Amino acid sequence: MQLLRLSAFLLFSVLSLASSALAAGSILSGPMLGYRAHREVFLWLETKDAQQVSLDYWLAGKPETKRTIAQPAPAPTPAGGQIFHFRPGLLDPGAEYEYTLSLDGVKQDFPFPTTFKTQALWEWRTPAPDFKFITGSCAYINDAVHDRPGTPYGKTTRTFELMGQSGADFMVWLGDNWYYREPDYDSLSGLWYRPQHDRAIPEMRRLLASMNHYATWDDHDYGPNDSNWTYEYKDEALKIFQAYWGNHSYGERDNPGVHTKFYWNDAAFFLMDNHYHRDAATLSQDLNPEKSQYGRKQLEWLKQSLIAAKELRHFKFFFIATGNQMLQVRTGSESHQEYRREREELLEFIRQHEITGVVFLTGDVHHSGLYRRQLVKDGPWVYEITSSPFSSGSWDVEKSTKATDPFLVKDTLVGDQNFVTVEVRGAKDARELVITCTDKQGAARFTHTVPLSELQ
Repeated sequence: MQLLRLSAFLLFSVLSLASSALAAGSILSGPMLGYRAHREVFLWLETKDAQQVSLDYWLAGKPETKRTIAQPAPAPTPAGGQIFHFRPGLLDPGAEYEYTLSLDGVKQDFPFPTTFKTQALWEWRTPAPDFKFITGSCAYINDAVHDRPGTPYGKTTRTFELMGQSGADFMVWLGDNWYYREPDYDSLSGLWYRPQHDRAIPEMRRLLASMNHYATWDDHDYGPNDSNWTYEYKDEALKIFQAYWGNHSYGERDNPGVHTKFYWNDAAFFLMDNHYHRDAATLSQDLNPEKSQYGRKQLEWLKQSLIAAKELRHFKFFFIATGNQMLQVRTGSESHQEYRREREELLEFIRQHEITGVVFLTGDVHHSGLYRRQLVKDGPWVYEITSSPFSSGSWDVEKSTKATDPFLVKDTLVGDQNFVTVEVRGAKDARELVITCTDKQGAARFTHTVPLSELQ
């Protein structure tokens, strides 16, 4: 009898373990690192059919410092995924941590290191540390069932692998981070499907885990092509963006959107929302003098944010990230030439308040290039780095008029899939930007150095 009971108990235990293993959820995509602060970081994950996810983390090389955050699975999205946001806090500044993730008690293995770092506490203590970031836009991932007939618009995924191997500290995504198709943007489930599909490609995994990520959007990850503030699902699009990215914040309580800001060593970054409040690009500026990409409240938010960052006295560089090009004079597109009153108001504010070190980060146009403009004769330069596309189709710049733009820096126009890295380096009073455009073969298409003195 005892032998039968023991056999039954062992059989029950084996079946229970097998059942638990079968019940364990799976990872759809991630982990991804979001924002990074002195004492906190953001970690993102999407799963399917999980009951609970646990994050264990500890100071690198000191497993005895381990802490655990366990979260029950949230309700599935309309596309069936479960999205987890972890915010380990009260961390040591300037420290490296190791971590593991477990789904339903099963530790997950990854083909890359799982670590994160916190911001160094350098302010008022040491010169600002050097750093490197990636920027760019237009990540089209082919999906044959939903794509238009004919030649696929997505041309490569190799760029994502190259970015993951770049050794950059973080990345600023400039919009069109995924591409809603016609079967996507006319329903809630379609909208939720697209980022889930695109983020899950294997070429994206190391990139998402190896550096911190910040993002703003453009039309294709907001709604239909060239869409404006009338898009009927814009609130759902905002909810999806908040679910899939890890910025510090999104908009303001009385002014929704994806605009936000963050600081990295001696650089301040301002991420603008060019669609939630956007007027149609084709409106006449003469008949509609208040025509705007940002809306009045967001434009004032940017002005006041620039002043506040300047007064902190830590920052040599002010990067303004926005989906559409800023300085160009060509028309017939979504660039700020079609919203030039708003642009000139912003540039005049920058001039009047002597905000130096300004660099715009832009995408959208399916080519990369470096642009610069002086706001007053013999004054400091304002630069613009346009980076596009990561993987979508590109312009044949040799057959276009893009090379004739008067603000284009010579030999920096690239009409191929690519990404841009920006190194901020040098001694305290001799900082410089080293801007490099790398194509899908891993070749440097241009490298341009901008000394801080040129921006002051």
